[in-house]
Amino acid sequence: AHKAGFSVIQDVVYNHFGPSDLDLWRFDGWHDGDYGGIYFYNDNRAVTPWGATRPDYNRPEVRQFIRDNTLMWLDEYHADGLRVDSTLYIRTIDGNEENPIPEGFNLMAAINTEIRSKNQHVILIAEDLRNNPLLTRDSNNGGAGFHSQWDETFVHPIRALVEAISDEERSMDLLNKVISFTYDGDAFKRLIYSESHDEVANGKVRVPQEIDPSNPTSWFAQKRSTLAAGLVFTSPGIPMIFQGQEFLEGDWFRDNVPLDWSLNENFHGITRLYRDLIRCRRNWNDQTRGLRGQFLNVFHVNQENKILAFQRWDQHGKGDDVVVIVNFSNELKENYQVGIPADGLWKLRFNSDASIYSDAFADTASFDIQAAASEKDGLSHQGSFSIGPYSV
Repeated sequence: AHKAGFSVIQDVVYNHFGPSDLDLWRFDGWHDGDYGGIYFYNDNRAVTPWGATRPDYNRPEVRQFIRDNTLMWLDEYHADGLRVDSTLYIRTIDGNEENPIPEGFNLMAAINTEIRSKNQHVILIAEDLRNNPLLTRDSNNGGAGFHSQWDETFVHPIRALVEAISDEERSMDLLNKVISFTYDGDAFKRLIYSESHDEVANGKVRVPQEIDPSNPTSWFAQKRSTLAAGLVFTSPGIPMIFQGQEFLEGDWFRDNVPLDWSLNENFHGITRLYRDLIRCRRNWNDQTRGLRGQFLNVFHVNQENKILAFQRWDQHGKGDDVVVIVNFSNELKENYQVGIPADGLWKLRFNSDASIYSDAFADTASFDIQAAASEKDGLSHQGSFSIGPYSV
């Protein structure tokens, strides 16, 4: 994978071991009732949503085993990071902050501190899903030392905004809050997404299917699912997509049902849309460095017209400052005016309504904007543009 230019992040599960399919389960034959034996808790701390299978984080040999396992993935397999599954059930008994497992939390902090001291290139990601800033604070400040965590403050509101049937239900004030949220002021401490294996499994379906259950490839499904994608790749945070999103995979995720790869051909334009968004986010052409930066200014919020506009930047200047304009309505907006951060010609780099992405899209004629020296939205300049329905 490294030779092909890919980094690899390994998913590891330390919140439950077993039951019967792991060698550690009742290792020496002894167990107390339904519990797992010497390497497991033998009271209510054993109970997880996946059975009475929580390892005993108090036992030195258990702590050593988990620590050694993390380093094995990094040192022997040369993984570039770890995504630690359900840290909530390592640090609490039942998902309730009032029932903590202190030794679980300090085990994560100790391991992360050691990893960070040895592996500067490695990223450590928590799947906690409780929006607790302690997960991504360093251990010197009472934190667990993860670099980033899956952010529920993004995924659920974004899905609700694009899946709502009526435009009246789409709140631009909520969208503003979703885009602006950070942990301790650091945009990269959150990992943002609209689909994951949790969000589209066990009867919960993918975004296009939620938008249009009868036809997950319809115009509405295409437009509003790509609207979500546009926000994933332009909002502050680390973007993540789930397998098949890039070609409108519908239904719900099952690990015994393969992806429908024919969709990759049938909807190759949607795949291109994702590719172009990824290239913008990565500053592929040295034109959009701001999308890799920390900084955000949401300067235009219009609830009546369902328009939101924001500025992203890293260091400011040409090839850095980016303005993102989002239309959450089913109406074309023409000659719509918003503030512009600086003088000069602002180049159109991406238009999700372009017909190269789908024959169903209107190919709304959006163009470069010459900023006019007239204050608007608290900015020094302004410009007018056209944007298609449900477009970025």
